[in-house]
Amino acid sequence: MSELAGARFAVVGLGSSGRAAARVLTGLGAHVTGLDRSPNAVDAARAELGPRVTLRAVADDAALADAVLAADARVAVVSPGVPATSPLLTRAAAAGLECWSEVELAWQVQQSATSTAPDWLTLTGTNGKTTTVGMLSSILTAAGLRAPAVGNVGTPVVQAVADGGTDALAVELSSFQLHLTHSVAPLAAACLNLAPDHLDWHGSYAAYRAAKARVYARTRRACIYTDEATRTMVEEADVAEGARAVGTVLGPPAVGELGLVEDVLCDRAFTPRRQTAADPIAVLADLDHLAPGAGIPVPQHILANALAAAALARARGVPGAAVAEGLRAYTGGPHRIQTVTVAGGVTWVDDSKATNSHAALASLRALAPGRGVWIAGGLAKGATFDDLVPAVADRLRAVVLIGLDRGPLRTALARHAPDIPVTEVVPGETGDVMTDAVAAAARLAQPGDTVLLAPASASMDQFPNYGARGDAFAAAVRARGAA
Repeated sequence: MSELAGARFAVVGLGSSGRAAARVLTGLGAHVTGLDRSPNAVDAARAELGPRVTLRAVADDAALADAVLAADARVAVVSPGVPATSPLLTRAAAAGLECWSEVELAWQVQQSATSTAPDWLTLTGTNGKTTTVGMLSSILTAAGLRAPAVGNVGTPVVQAVADGGTDALAVELSSFQLHLTHSVAPLAAACLNLAPDHLDWHGSYAAYRAAKARVYARTRRACIYTDEATRTMVEEADVAEGARAVGTVLGPPAVGELGLVEDVLCDRAFTPRRQTAADPIAVLADLDHLAPGAGIPVPQHILANALAAAALARARGVPGAAVAEGLRAYTGGPHRIQTVTVAGGVTWVDDSKATNSHAALASLRALAPGRGVWIAGGLAKGATFDDLVPAVADRLRAVVLIGLDRGPLRTALARHAPDIPVTEVVPGETGDVMTDAVAAAARLAQPGDTVLLAPASASMDQFPNYGARGDAFAAAVRARGAA
């Protein structure tokens, strides 16, 4: 019987990961109290979970903390929606109540199971996580392994562990999830990059960095780094005896690295002959289908993601041929540098997933100089764009601003790119925001240009999420083409 049977758990937050946690725990015989501030979330959980779980809606953060402490739980499994600075986590720590992420619960469930456990290949980063974890899953699948992409990307890790039937798990981890993850010991781990983000949730950049660095803790075989910042994280990490540091570079690899020699992706880390030679594992042509348009080279951040995915897969023993096959098979996620159409010589690209400056920079730098019409804006979340705008100004023909929080981008453009025409789509004008934005971009674009939706901002001011924003953009582009 599972060590979790009979134990009392509080599950805080009843979204998809919270419901999965409650479902798995009750299946193992645990007693579960589920809590959420949204009555609708509680109703949805009740319809799905039935009477096996005690469910309550609470009014606010203080009441949530009271309810958790009153549940007499051994552990609280806490949703990523609860910030690190919340009263719940502060009071739980003072009361000695252990708090886990759903990811930590998944690891504990796996450790208590008697069946053969899959290897975890974990990755985090400010940007590129979902692309890389998708590439990783595709490469592992090409090698004949049952290896779904799980975690922040979709299927909760605890559900994948409970369902079983896998050889490995490609696990995408957010800083929110890592904050309350304490004992996971992955086979290999990677942090793709680090830039200021989610500072309101963590309270400081130092706390955000510390959460990201947790991805390397207890790694057993290989810690993958991409630059000096992530290499320092590896050097600071407490890893298992024998775990290696493996780098990725966008140039010829040194010993212990994966990199690029002309148009060949090479491995000098996991090959037995790494002291004298590199093993070819793929070519740039294997990634051509991920370029944002005809005649535009594969963006460097896509190449960097592919090298990180290859390094994680090679740590699992995947042959080079499977790396190439998996990269060719990976089609890319929606709203990530996704070409909607090419019409009248203009390429229309949806990168709504670019919700911060770091992500937008990668997309914009891939454009030909002076040939980009940039649709940007949304919810800035306190960010400024004084680094982004001068770095991409040479790529721009014009800018179309959307969103309720256009001021920071407008100011940065006026300061650093005053000669670039800027059109603002003001809320409340006739038509919806994306129809007007696409119409404005069409007036500005010339044959050979790319219209790129890369907002550098969150979407929740005018759309439910970045996916809805990207869908609206694609629909407006197609409707204009049909008309």
